[in-house]
Amino acid sequence: MGFDVHRLVEGRELWLGGIRIEHERGLLGHSDADVLIHAICDALLGAAGKRDIGHNFPDTDPTLLGIDSKVLLGRTVELIAADGWHVGNVDVTVCAEQPKLNPHIPAMTACLAPILGIGEEDLSIKATTTEKLGYTGRGEGMAAYAVALIER
Repeated sequence: MGFDVHRLVEGRELWLGGIRIEHERGLLGHSDADVLIHAICDALLGAAGKRDIGHNFPDTDPTLLGIDSKVLLGRTVELIAADGWHVGNVDVTVCAEQPKLNPHIPAMTACLAPILGIGEEDLSIKATTTEKLGYTGRGEGMAAYAVALIER
């Protein structure tokens, strides 16, 4: 299982599920802050007993500043593959009030499935709101939860 949160701020592009989405604010982070990909990375790393994204790709590493999270996902898949693991399937839920994400899910799935080495039918991306409750409901940030099955 993976979980990630990033704050929404002015002056940043919004990258989610590996694609750029038009929005007046973007997610703040050392990388492109793609909360959806980061949750997937954490789920895969955790399932393989390799700790988490912060341990493997620390925000203190200047070479990772502004990095495309798709690169981090590819490196994560390589890390687990080095121990004989491959991705079976992934299920992700993104919590955000705005923008509406459902129209972008097919593009996200098409973008991420090849990086994961799975078919699009093995990647489920869902979007929900928190009914205006909490930091996601107030539009202060986004969160994502992911569950991954890995196999040897």
